[in-house]
Amino acid sequence: MADLNNIEEKMKKSVSVFAENLSEVRAGRANPAILNKISITYYGVQTPINQVAAISVPEARMIVVQPWDASCLKDIEKAILASDIGLNPNNDGKVIRLNFPELTEERRKELAKDIRKMAEDARVSVRGVRREGMDDAKEANKKSEITEDERKDLEDKIQKLTDKYIEEIDKMSENKENEIMKV
Repeated sequence: MADLNNIEEKMKKSVSVFAENLSEVRAGRANPAILNKISITYYGVQTPINQVAAISVPEARMIVVQPWDASCLKDIEKAILASDIGLNPNNDGKVIRLNFPELTEERRKELAKDIRKMAEDARVSVRGVRREGMDDAKEANKKSEITEDERKDLEDKIQKLTDKYIEEIDKMSENKENEIMKV
């Protein structure tokens, strides 16, 4: 039978993945989250940069990466260059500075388009969870585990959850697009 809590958990997961992806979109402002997926080989182990260095944002358009172990400074620099974040690290021997250039109008439109695509993927994911829940409810009704009225009630609750999470995705997407277009 369709478990409403399980369905809601899956929908929340879709929204949180979308939120995480949004945080990594470069909006012209320095956001340490863009470094989350970059890691280096530190003593033979793949280690995220944020576990081997202090990451700070001293200015709106700059991130400073200060490794706790100076010997890994070059590795961090290479990892940032090899990543697809599109920033050139400035290494002064003690810290790495990442300067964020102004976004061009064309780049802003491109980012907005990417955000809309990510939002659509998240909505599709939420709708997929809804479909599974609806199928489970119909199956339970066929097996006489629940009545027709209970099935309809369950489907209404699943639809309300779907609407709630899709609306949340839309708001997050709209806020991020506005942030990019204003910068």
